[in-house]
Amino acid sequence: MQFPRDDHDHARAREFREFIGSRPFPCVGAKSAAAKGRMKIVVARDITSGWDDMRIYPALLAFIARYRRDPALFQSFVVVFEGPDDLSEEAFEHHLWTRAQSLSDKDSWLGQPLDERVNADPENPHFSLSFGGEGFFIVGLHPRASRPARRFSSPALVFNLHAQFEQLREEGRYETLRSSILKRDEALAGSINPMLARHGEASEARQYSGRVVDESWKCPFQGRVKEMALNDR
Repeated sequence: MQFPRDDHDHARAREFREFIGSRPFPCVGAKSAAAKGRMKIVVARDITSGWDDMRIYPALLAFIARYRRDPALFQSFVVVFEGPDDLSEEAFEHHLWTRAQSLSDKDSWLGQPLDERVNADPENPHFSLSFGGEGFFIVGLHPRASRPARRFSSPALVFNLHAQFEQLREEGRYETLRSSILKRDEALAGSINPMLARHGEASEARQYSGRVVDESWKCPFQGRVKEMALNDR
């Protein structure tokens, strides 16, 4: 397993921080993470390939370790891919879940625990992905996204810690922050994202790719490989 490389000064990383910091971008939490240097960015080759998964995964674990040492609010782990830049929304969604499955399988085989604060079933309203014992909500961005806030020049996956959403709720700040983001997103796009839902109301899996899906949509995530093998016995 390779040690995580520092991609802070990579051109794609700089471009992503500029995108987040631009005035129209609606997520104030992401803006805070970028401004305070709490947004770890890994630049990978191709979202359609598993080439860099063995570099992304240890970097994600290192991010989790740093967060546990200093659990300050507004920290994010980002993978910016160099391409491709012509994926349809459906194709991007497919490859997002392929990368999530690959990382989850590695987490399972290495014996990392599931975050017991979230549910591993993508159909469950309390679902989140779990890596290194921490729940994560993924926000996908790519050039052909229908929502302007999700439209970046190359594919990117933002991993947001579930624990930070819960911390905001405990501090009574979640609804205010959520309302601010919704208003800013509506000002940017002209409408509120129809896929948004609070954790516990509907599975967040429907929101990851940014594509509008109907009630018949089924999450392609198959769960963690070790748990699947045990269930098949």
